[in-house]
Amino acid sequence: MRVVLDTNILVSALISPAGNPAIIYTAWKDGRFTLLTCRELRQELRATLGKPRLAPLITRSQAGRLVNQIGKLAEHVHSLPQVKRSPDPGDDFLLALSEAGDADYLVTGDKSGLLSLRRHKGTRIVSAREFVALLRVG
Repeated sequence: MRVVLDTNILVSALISPAGNPAIIYTAWKDGRFTLLTCRELRQELRATLGKPRLAPLITRSQAGRLVNQIGKLAEHVHSLPQVKRSPDPGDDFLLALSEAGDADYLVTGDKSGLLSLRRHKGTRIVSAREFVALLRVG
């Protein structure tokens, strides 16, 4: 199974170690699916983790470990197509990554944006709760 995780899922996994995003993060580390990444996702993740409002919630060590794990263990997709479909144009790169990486799922917490699309080409767009249910069935 090939999966794109939105930055909000990755950050939430660090903030709430008992929530659905943390279950997804652990499942990835345990080899239950292939995580897809790209330069844009890694840049957004670094920028988000560097925000001062997250400092009380996520240690620098946790943030660094996450970025390093993604750099080493995720599958890097280099050539993304042009996509202009998301209600938030800043999220179009996630749809492009899903398309170029032939992702089965794009997991996001973006209720008014990506989740409203439900699908992009061959990729199902699901919430963390939906994806955890799929992991439990599989």
